[in-house]
Amino acid sequence: MDPESLRTSVRTAWRGDALRSLSDFVRIPALSPAFDADWVSSKYLHEAVEHVRGWLESRRLPGASVEVVELPGRTPLLLADIPGTAGTTAGEAGDTTVIYGHLDKQPAAGEWSPGLDPWTPVIRDGRLYGRGAGDDGYAAYAAATALEALHTAGGSYTRTVLLLEACEESGSPDLAAYLDLLADRLGTVGLVVCLDIAGGDYERLWLATSLRGMASLDLTVRVLDSGMHSGHASGMVVSSFRVLRELLDRIEDPRTGELKLPELHAEVPADRLAEVRAAVAEGLLEPALPLAEGVRPLSDDRAELILGNTWRTTLSVTGAAGLPALEDAGNVLRPYTTLKLSLRLPPTTDGDVALRAVQRALLADPPMGARVEVARPAAASGWNAPALAPWLESTLDETSAEVFGRPWRALGMGGTIPFLGLFADAYPAAQFVVTGPRGPGNNAHVPDEWLHLAQTERVTEAVARILHSHAAA
Repeated sequence: MDPESLRTSVRTAWRGDALRSLSDFVRIPALSPAFDADWVSSKYLHEAVEHVRGWLESRRLPGASVEVVELPGRTPLLLADIPGTAGTTAGEAGDTTVIYGHLDKQPAAGEWSPGLDPWTPVIRDGRLYGRGAGDDGYAAYAAATALEALHTAGGSYTRTVLLLEACEESGSPDLAAYLDLLADRLGTVGLVVCLDIAGGDYERLWLATSLRGMASLDLTVRVLDSGMHSGHASGMVVSSFRVLRELLDRIEDPRTGELKLPELHAEVPADRLAEVRAAVAEGLLEPALPLAEGVRPLSDDRAELILGNTWRTTLSVTGAAGLPALEDAGNVLRPYTTLKLSLRLPPTTDGDVALRAVQRALLADPPMGARVEVARPAAASGWNAPALAPWLESTLDETSAEVFGRPWRALGMGGTIPFLGLFADAYPAAQFVVTGPRGPGNNAHVPDEWLHLAQTERVTEAVARILHSHAAA
């Protein structure tokens, strides 16, 4: 392989066709089903899938096939199957590589800065602004660009499958069904590359070595069939909000934030502890938090903050219903209150077991006989990386030195990618490379999302080198 040719090809793509197509992808408001109940009729998800499909079909990848797979009632999945280069054949033990990304997006999530808009691509100061640019539209382009650059530079790669789902931002409820459907076609997988994480800076290659799991549900407490003037009913009927407070106290200590149920906890492995302490000792992983004036973080120990975000269980209330806007709120004892509860779970905690434990605690013996209901329960287990194979570790060392000029580093992630847990169970012998160009301040899920273009080029080149080494391993 000619490394200079590889780098030139990657840069040419990201400063030309790939960037133009990704910019057009930003224009498509392809909201994940959790945020667009009418996604079937709006067809934006299908438009996003077809847009990326067209670009993939235009790539110079010999023998590649690109198709949309769509099960009834489920979001579409984009699948590209690229045969290996000469000397590598599909079907040999452990030779298939799967590269993962997703094409669905978060909503606008508030007002964007002047001159920016979620559905209008803007390139400014080396960044591409727009919803879906960094989370996770770039993934399809990076994967195909890496393979195309390898082909141009005379490199090698095994049979590679690009798997791009369209419901990741909704918790990937359709993914397991597609993986079952495609299991025989995927065959034996030796390498999994996931392009959907944020690193600790924009100066080196970052690998995620763990991701938390999640559990979520809508919790409703109803005390009346209809609202009543508070002067007529308060003092005789319990407030639905008061009942909710009592129920939440069953699972979380309101003073410390510690979760009370044993099913929600797990011990931090020694190697993950060592990674955190090494990064902190180097001055890396400094939390970038927009704290309001006077607010203190939960710990003065930076390592504990990182572990709190990556290996401790947390509960967040992320939405509410039954609460009118302040300007519309009168003296009313409201009939019900609904809260959306989101729990982040340790990577090695079973998400389904945790969710069942939470539901039992919330639904048992309702205070004052209030009607307590749970809706839309969902869970996904986290992921903890296997040990690196010698070929991968040496490739990471060499790639980091030649592409980034700095050693690579590992980190745990506070979010959830259900794909990783599913693939870890299905392919226990596979190696995992979980990486991406996002970093501090990238604003995924909030206004002003952006993609660091230079880091995207470097990560794409790094992925290409890893694919080349895998073919020779």
